Amino acid sequence: MKNFKVKKSLIWVAVCLVLLFSLILSTCRTKEEPSEKGENIVVIKTNMGDITLELFSDLAPKTVANFVDLASGEKMGKPFYDGLIFHRVIKDFMIQGGCPLGTGTGGPGYTFEDECYEQGELLIGNVDSEEKALEVFQAILVPYLQKNGHSSNKEIVDLVTECGNQQSGKPLMGKSVEDYQVLTGQEDKKFYTKGKLKASVDYGTICMANSGPNTNGSQFFIVTKKDGCDWLNGKHTVFGKVIDGMDVVLKIQDVKTGAQDKPVEKVVIEKVVVERQ
Repeated sequence: MKNFKVKKSLIWVAVCLVLLFSLILSTCRTKEEPSEKGENIVVIKTNMGDITLELFSDLAPKTVANFVDLASGEKMGKPFYDGLIFHRVIKDFMIQGGCPLGTGTGGPGYTFEDECYEQGELLIGNVDSEEKALEVFQAILVPYLQKNGHSSNKEIVDLVTECGNQQSGKPLMGKSVEDYQVLTGQEDKKFYTKGKLKASVDYGTICMANSGPNTNGSQFFIVTKKDGCDWLNGKHTVFGKVIDGMDVVLKIQDVKTGAQDKPVEKVVIEKVVVERQ
């Protein structure tokens, strides 16, 4: 029982810290819905060779649509990724790109939600357990604060802060899910619990990089760790996998790096070609 309480406390600490960090980084961003496209194959052409990816449009339709729209230029008026670099490379972990600033701090100017889990059960009724409180925290309160800022609703901020102080969801108990919908002005929206994990962060997968829950933009990483990165499961949307050119990915991970794991010599994304399957 003691170990369960420690684990539960650590979950609340982690969730609260991620929320606070992501709020700082996403305050100036606005949310934009990607279109619903179905392209399944893209080729990332780099100055070190080509990487061909199959995109999981069935598992992560919004993420795939966003990547395709950015690559094709439909969203920004010109191909977004052309000329960008892989700004962070860590051997036996991953290669990361998609930042227009080349620093890991840039994006397209908007964010959108994760697609890590299948839709679970409808979230309704009294918040009568810490498990349900965590679902309310993640499904309703976190997205609300990310969209509206930490100064938008003092009551919500105080509740989130108290959850962090107590390392528990108890401050959210005693109300209903519907109460929190009213509190956030989302009475007409339906919320769901997390269902089954859609895909794990495995070797050769391409995943969205982010600064916390629901802060996806343009940055992505390709996994080079042979046994995958299970500690990232559910935290980063997996939206495709390498089907050809993994040797190029491994060659990129072996380049010499300097400060902040940035390649000393630029590894450039010359073009991302979208192909239909």
